[in-house]
This record gives sequence, structure tokens and C-alpha cells, in this order.
Amino acid sequence: MARSDGNCSLSTVHEWESPDYEPLLPVSEKSNPLTRDIDRVSAGSIVRMLQACDAQIFQEEKGNTYKGLLSDQVVKTMMEVTRRVEIILKDPKDSLVVLSGCGTSGRLAFLVASGFNRELKELNQRSLYAYIIAGGDRALFSSQEAPEDDPKLGALSLKKVCEGKKRVLFIGISCGLSAPFVAGQLDFCLQNHEVYTPVLVGFNPTHQARDEPIPGCTFTFRSVVQRMQELAKSQTAFLINPAVGPEAISGSSRMKGGSATKLLLEIVLSAAHAAVFSHAPITSTGILQHMRAYENALDVTYAQSEAISALLEAAGQSLRCGRCVYYLGWGSLALLGLIDASECKPTFGADYKDVRGFISGGYRELNNNEGPLTSLGPEFCIAHEDFLHLVLPYLSDKDTVLLIYTHSDDVSEVVKLASRVREKTSNLHAVYHQADGDTAATVQQDDINRLCLSTLKITWLSPAPGSLLHMQWELSTKLLLNAVSTGAHVLKGKIYQNHMIDVQVTNSKLYYRASRLLQKLSGCPQHRCEEALLKAIYRVDELSTGITSSDTATHTRTARSRTKVVPLALVSLLTGCSLMEAESHLEQQSIVREAVAVIIDKA
Repeated sequence: MARSDGNCSLSTVHEWESPDYEPLLPVSEKSNPLTRDIDRVSAGSIVRMLQACDAQIFQEEKGNTYKGLLSDQVVKTMMEVTRRVEIILKDPKDSLVVLSGCGTSGRLAFLVASGFNRELKELNQRSLYAYIIAGGDRALFSSQEAPEDDPKLGALSLKKVCEGKKRVLFIGISCGLSAPFVAGQLDFCLQNHEVYTPVLVGFNPTHQARDEPIPGCTFTFRSVVQRMQELAKSQTAFLINPAVGPEAISGSSRMKGGSATKLLLEIVLSAAHAAVFSHAPITSTGILQHMRAYENALDVTYAQSEAISALLEAAGQSLRCGRCVYYLGWGSLALLGLIDASECKPTFGADYKDVRGFISGGYRELNNNEGPLTSLGPEFCIAHEDFLHLVLPYLSDKDTVLLIYTHSDDVSEVVKLASRVREKTSNLHAVYHQADGDTAATVQQDDINRLCLSTLKITWLSPAPGSLLHMQWELSTKLLLNAVSTGAHVLKGKIYQNHMIDVQVTNSKLYYRASRLLQKLSGCPQHRCEEALLKAIYRVDELSTGITSSDTATHTRTARSRTKVVPLALVSLLTGCSLMEAESHLEQQSIVREAVAVIIDKA
């Protein structure tokens, strides 16, 4: 398929805010008008579309339907939460700040909690931050969707982490205000308000919180939110839920939702640290300045759009020919590589080998709760040594390898690894950050430049204070890797229009998303779409009473061992063909939009 240049129309920027635009969908599940044809454009246009979508995070309010990140209400609530963190930092005895979430939200909880605990350690203070991720530490690197649907597990995990504590600030992250795991934790906080102060971070208006019943519970996510709203009036619960616009790939909250989560958490915790350890007042001006620093990070990153496009194209070529993409990183930037790679499997129906991340120092560098997980299998082998042992012998020029580091890392170590990789493939690239005027690693960088097919240097002209600068580097790296992995899967044909058509239907959130997606793309009523979805899950052309009477949890358990569930259901709906015929069509043409077009043309 020839790919067009796909210019983004400015008239579409605010279209999603109209009450008439996909009115039945929450903001986090709407399709973004800017990316309607992302599956038909060139690599360069994909990057431009992603840039336009990311810029919506910082969109100014102009009497819009939704409150944004920069709104007075959001900034005011962030200041109130910052003061709660400040109180705990000043009197840490028997206190804890807990960050929790599912999938990307849980991984970012780990990243942020780890980073701020390191900062406390450098100040000779004890750790005060804990993280919880649904599914435990294995969910840091692989999809563990089922625990997201277990509110009781969420509450138990929170209770365990906080045992013996007398004061806990709990920050639950659910981009779509939908995860039962987090709802269970928030409900537990509300029932134990003498110890717990709950904070909810998400990116939908409260009335769009999921209201479907949660099996075994008397509450829904929306009813929990409504109780929190009441308590917010007395500042005993807090909601930080700006709308940052629909994702570039519909529902892919790893992207804007993840970026907004990261910067919100870091701004709150940084402001609290500054108040306690540098005696800086907590002000709305300070919060907004910090937000602008992150907006600058976005601008600095996308100023390299041409080089990002080339990386995206290289990664796309590797995936299209059945080969792989590898991120070899250092420090927290490597963790962002691990996170990005782990998200590709559930988002695009990818194999864990398709995009993999590795970190210098492995689990020693991570310092995660459960320690090394290598006994769980090769998917959890994340050290550079593992790459050298498991991957390097089989590397070819068709694989793409990306080095990710900063000039404050040991660049001589980067040179050594680059030399080893270069012996096996010429398809080696580097992305690195440096502060303006930092020339300490110039000689080693020249060596890396000679070894690599391309090097992307991101220079920060007005360096911020140390910790903020490093957080800007992290956000920049996240944006870049999201663009590369998303764009590569778009080029491979994993996206239909701007929807994740090959998403795994492995929990209730994804089940309902799949049903809504089938309704939108096929134009068929809900009951027909759900029937088609169940037929694709169970691989039958007729549904038995046993299937139709089963609950969503049973359906999603069965779906875990299935592939191409949504594509099969869509082809069946659009053509009326049997599942066997649909499978045959998709085997002949793996790019779903093209397969559907061919079938319709034949019909």
C-alpha cells in the first residue's frame, strides 16, 4: 500500500471536545481525529501525527467541555496533594506514600517511587515511597492482565504494603477510571479513612468512570469516584483527572495517559521535596513552571522528528520481515525501554521477542520488590549479559538495535557493547542526551558514532536542576520510544484506521473495548458484535448456552490462549463469512485493513 504524507488539519485539533463526537465513549477511549489515517501514511507523517497528539496534553483551556492539565482546578488539587506529601516528609514516622496501578500505570508507579526513594537516600533520609502493580513484579515486564479485574486482590495488596503504618497517602492510577484492582484499593481507603487518604489520578471526567458491575462487589468504579467527590469537599480525598485528549491509537493509554501520569506524579513529589529540603514555597506558579518544563521536553524531542522517523522506519522494516527490535539502555532510561517493550505484546498482539528491552546491571539496577525474576523464563532476562548470551549469537542485519543513554552514564561501557553488537549487525543506532556544554564524553561518543548507522543527539540548551533535567530526559525517551514502537507496529499492519485491532482480550476493560470497537468499525448493533466476539474467542460458528451464560471473567480466561480475536470478529461481521473463512483471509493478508478491503471488494 502506498503511504501518503497525511498532513494533520488544525480544524481537527478540538473536534474531539464536541459533545456530539463519539458521545458514548469516554475521552480515553475516543479515536483521535488527528490520526484517522495513521495506518495509511509514511513514517514521517506518523511522527508528525504523534507530535500533534502529544501536544494536546498541554492544550490551553478556552471554555472547553473538559478541564485540562493547566486548568486552575487541576493545579489547585495538585498543590493540595503536594501539601499532604510535605506533611509526611516532615514527619515520616509510621507513614507511607503508596503509588499503585495496573499495566503501564503500575510500571510508572515503580519508576517514580524508585526515583524519589533514591533522592531521599542521597539526602540521608529513609525510603517513604512504595509501589504496587497488579500482578506483582512480573507485570513490570510482561502483560499480567487478569489481576487488573480483582478488586479484592488490590485491597489485600495495599493492606499488606501498609501493615503497621498509621498514616498513608494512597495514589491510585487508572487512566480510564476503570480498573477494578484500583477501585478495590480506593474503596479500602474510604473504609479506613483514619489511616488512608486516597488520591485518584486518571484522564476522564468523573461521570465517564466505568459503571459496569464488578463481580463479587457492591460498588462500581463510578460509585467509588462519587464517594471520593463528596470527600474532596473536605479535602479528605482528592481527584486529579484532567482530560488530555484521545490517544493517537485509540485506547492506548500507555502513550499520553502514561506521559501525563509521569509528569503529574513527578511535579507533586518534586514540589513536596523542594518545600521540605529547599524551603521552596508550594505555589501554582511553581507547578505551572514545572509543567512548562515538561512541555519543553516534548518540543525538544520532536525537534528531532526526521531522525525519529528514520528509527521508526528501521524498526518497522525489522518487524515486517519477522525480525526484532532491541533496546539496550542504561539507568532509568533503560527502564523506560523495558516498559515500552513490555507494552507491545498486549497492545499489538505482538510476541514478547518482537520488541525487547535490556538494562545495564539487570535486577541490581532495578532494586524491585521481588528481586531477580529470571527463573520465570527468558522473557524476564533483562540484563545486558542476557542479551549477549541469548540474543547476540542470532542477531542479523534485519534486526534493529537501539542504544539509549546519557552523557552522565559510563559512555565507555556503551562503546564496548556497541563494538560487540557491531560485529553481528550494521543495523545499530544510538539515542543519547547531553546538557549543553558537556564535552566530557566527546571522544567516546566519536567512537559510538563510527559504530552506529545513525546517532540521535538530544541536547538540552538550558539545563534545569539535576533531578528535573533527568526527569525531562526520561519523558523525552518515553515519547521517542513510544513513537518508534507504535509506528513500527503501524507499518507492520497492526492498526486499523487508528484502532488497536489486534489487541488481546484478556481482562474486562479490553473485553468491553473490543465490543465497542467492533460496533464502531462494523456499524452492527451491540448484541451482534458481542456474539461475533464470543465466536472468535471460542472459535465456534454457533454459540452454546454454556458460552452465552458464562461471565466476562470466563470469556477473558479463554481469550488468553487465542490470537487475532478482534480481527476475526470484524471480518466475520463485515463479510458474513465463517470463522474458518475469516482465518483463511487473514492468513493470506495479515494487514487487517487491507484484508477487509479485499474481502469487501470480492463480496
